[in-house]
Amino acid sequence: MTDSPPPPPLLRMSGVRKSFTGTIALDHGDLEVRRGEVHALMGQNGAGKSTLIKVLTGVYPADAGDIEYEGTKVAFRSPYEAQRAGISPIYQEINLVPQRSVMENVFLARELRRGPLLDRARMREQTTALLALVGIDVDPGAALEQLNTAQQQMVAIARALSFDSRLLIMDEPTSSLHDREVETLFGVIRALRDAGTSVIFISHKLDELYRICQRVTILRDGRTVATADLSEMSRLDLVATMLGRAPDAISQAGQTAFSRRGPGPGRVLLQTRDVAVEPKLRRANVTVRAGEVVGIAGLLGSGRTELAEAVCGATPMSGGTLELDGAPYRPSSPREGLDHGVVLTPEDRKTEGLVGLMSVRENITLSILGRISRWGVVRRAEETRLVQEFMDQLSIKASSSAQPVAELSGGNQQKVLLARALAVRPQLLLLDEPTRGVDVGAKREIQELVSRSVDDNRGVVLISSEMEEIIEGSDRIHILRDGESVAYLDARSVSNAQIMIYMASGGSEPEDEGDTSATMHNHQELR
Repeated sequence: MTDSPPPPPLLRMSGVRKSFTGTIALDHGDLEVRRGEVHALMGQNGAGKSTLIKVLTGVYPADAGDIEYEGTKVAFRSPYEAQRAGISPIYQEINLVPQRSVMENVFLARELRRGPLLDRARMREQTTALLALVGIDVDPGAALEQLNTAQQQMVAIARALSFDSRLLIMDEPTSSLHDREVETLFGVIRALRDAGTSVIFISHKLDELYRICQRVTILRDGRTVATADLSEMSRLDLVATMLGRAPDAISQAGQTAFSRRGPGPGRVLLQTRDVAVEPKLRRANVTVRAGEVVGIAGLLGSGRTELAEAVCGATPMSGGTLELDGAPYRPSSPREGLDHGVVLTPEDRKTEGLVGLMSVRENITLSILGRISRWGVVRRAEETRLVQEFMDQLSIKASSSAQPVAELSGGNQQKVLLARALAVRPQLLLLDEPTRGVDVGAKREIQELVSRSVDDNRGVVLISSEMEEIIEGSDRIHILRDGESVAYLDARSVSNAQIMIYMASGGSEPEDEGDTSATMHNHQELR
């Protein structure tokens, strides 16, 4: 008696090649996804992950290579055709219509009808069931723009599930989610996997990959360099394979990783006093000195982003005062903030940070056109010199400075955003989720850039949902809870768990946490 052969994979991509105007994005992309598995797709920004997925889903035609889906060779001509075949991508940037209702977004372009009229009752019923599946309780008739980012992400997932998909592609699906929502999402993924649905899971968070995925495929420089069971590949080996370096070199680099320790002796650069931005931020008291990084930690909705937007002038304050370099300061617009040397890199680089159709060069110089112009005409030689300087300094990978920024990988887009901020020559740099959705290599480069910024005697405010990044990258950590300042912590002696305790309860620690005297409130600074 012989063993029966294993079933064929749900998806097999082999030898996929794709280039754009002479730049090779994929040279030899291979990917095999089994039925009922969660498969991680890893690689640095620019390694070819997005291109591989877009070739699969019909956004781009392949220049060469084969795609087999459910045992049949395919070449989808559009994302809609791929969705009809049971392949549903869920992108990090939410591609829905903010002004339409939740249920209209779930059934967008395939509305349920009763004769010539929309069957709103049935759409509402089915949307309610899908939202329950992904663990959120919102009104299906509410406009999508009324929901927070995490809820919108769950609506996008509910829409994908409505297609009865056999293959889901999740690109950084947890980037906007709180821990509780991540657990809900993972429960949904496990239930789908157990029911036979396959998932391609793209994330730079290694802990998540090892929790939810069975196998991993790693891309580097447009080529598939490894496919392995995650249970047989250590984190160190995974990162080393992704970066193309020896594990020993990665380990040694980790021992000298970027880490800010000890506030600089500089003057007080920013002082916020009872700053409020209704309805989320009620009382923020933050001090930032020149030459230091102050990390801002807090749960979703704690007012972190509202604080940064108030300081740069993007959002009007409803209460409180600001002092910048010892003088009263109340910017009425981001332009006024820039004029005072205060610049924000926003959390959502796609909709709030970059102009996708404009070139790398144009995006970098967008905020300093007056400085590099004479009589209203841009001095091209000065612009070219400055842009090339930042592209070299930040290792921005692009075919040229004329390439549209929308064509770059997420990590390189983030570097362009940082280059534009630094081109302003700011004295205060506000970074809202600066490494969100970028690979470990790009993250390290961005963190080193932050370190160099404070070495130049700037003040930096670092907002991040990743506790490790806050601890490693800050001199002091400021905690916001329910829109109020609750603690300043010394980054030299604080743990991830202690930060979470302050974020959740404002400092009411369980008895078994041990002595945390080194991280207690500094009430003088909070007042």
